[in-house]
Amino acid sequence: MKKIILLTAVLFGFAAAQAQTTVQGSKAFDNMSITLKGGAVSPFQHYAFFKNARGIFGLEVRKQITPVLGLGLEGEWTINTSSWNDYRTPWAPFAGKSVNWFDHQFVGAFGAFNLSNLFGGYKGAPRFVEVEAVAGAGWLHAYQHGIDNSDENSWYTKYGVNFNFNLGESKAWTISLKPSVLWDMNGCKDNPNVMRDMNRKVDAGRNVQTSRYNANNALVEMEVGVTYHFKNSNGEHYMTLCPYRYSQEDIDVLNGKINDLRNQLSKAQADLNAANARADQLARDLEACKQLKNKVVEIDKTGEQLMTNVFFKVNKWDITRDQQPNVERVAIYLKNHKDATVDIKGYASPEGPLENNIKLANNRAAAVKDMLVNKYGIKANRINAEGQGIGNMFSELEWNRVSVCTINDDKQ
Repeated sequence: MKKIILLTAVLFGFAAAQAQTTVQGSKAFDNMSITLKGGAVSPFQHYAFFKNARGIFGLEVRKQITPVLGLGLEGEWTINTSSWNDYRTPWAPFAGKSVNWFDHQFVGAFGAFNLSNLFGGYKGAPRFVEVEAVAGAGWLHAYQHGIDNSDENSWYTKYGVNFNFNLGESKAWTISLKPSVLWDMNGCKDNPNVMRDMNRKVDAGRNVQTSRYNANNALVEMEVGVTYHFKNSNGEHYMTLCPYRYSQEDIDVLNGKINDLRNQLSKAQADLNAANARADQLARDLEACKQLKNKVVEIDKTGEQLMTNVFFKVNKWDITRDQQPNVERVAIYLKNHKDATVDIKGYASPEGPLENNIKLANNRAAAVKDMLVNKYGIKANRINAEGQGIGNMFSELEWNRVSVCTINDDKQ
């Protein structure tokens, strides 16, 4: 008994550990099946099996936990078609043959261990032929079986083997050969027939067996079962494998990619904020240009100097169309006053790196000079252009992106 319990415990442990990470997760009512079964049953000893066999039929409901381990409930009933009157077995009614059609019923739970998957591995679908080991226990009830023609109750254990044939491409149906041995666990200790044997001192030289796993207490069952496997949430009638088993190294790589994506998201957010700030600045520049559209030329006659300003967009030094009239006014004045010269000083607003601002100031002064020379034909020796770096002449930040043109005319 201890060896059987130990073996069952080992199988449960092995089955629970095997293939847990290989199959896809399932819902509570996935991997369910129902089995109708029937066949013949006869006492293990004292009777010829086929001559004295009775009919037996039953029903199983099973939940497959892993590709190896299945748990289920079963009910079986024997049909009273032959006499089992040998007093040495607990299956013989003391008061003669039972008058009921069904004289025994077995209701209990069982575990099934798929040996094919246990030792051969699960390939993602059932094999055509598979072998299962079965162990179960439950309630045994005998109808009108006792000394006073009353029903009897006991409990049983059951061990067997299923030879399964999985049919069809979808593997929705299984036909099984199901031989097994069932023991009445109270048969030797509480059997009134054995007590009668002792009282009558029949076979006085024999020692009464006390082991519950006594062949006199056993039945042999030979059944055929037809099983239907219900469709699962994965669309199949069986467990499917995960597409890939992730190792810790794979998980670490994926976590690294996730962190990279988070960093990219942070950078993208920073770029977006910078772009929004630039858009706001451009909007302010546009508004300033609209306000200056008709007032962009400021000529201040101070002593011998005339001044005008040419404004630029952020980080630019090209002269836009609305600023060209300012340059044109300087060119007209120089053409009309042959002795006049012009000093052009380029500036940048304070924001941004200093090196970039120096470059912007130089290029803005040079841009005005180039237009005076190339477009209006003013001689280069009449023009002095140089960058002055960062300007702070104006309180409006964007107005400091400017080239200030100062005309020198001694005869003015």
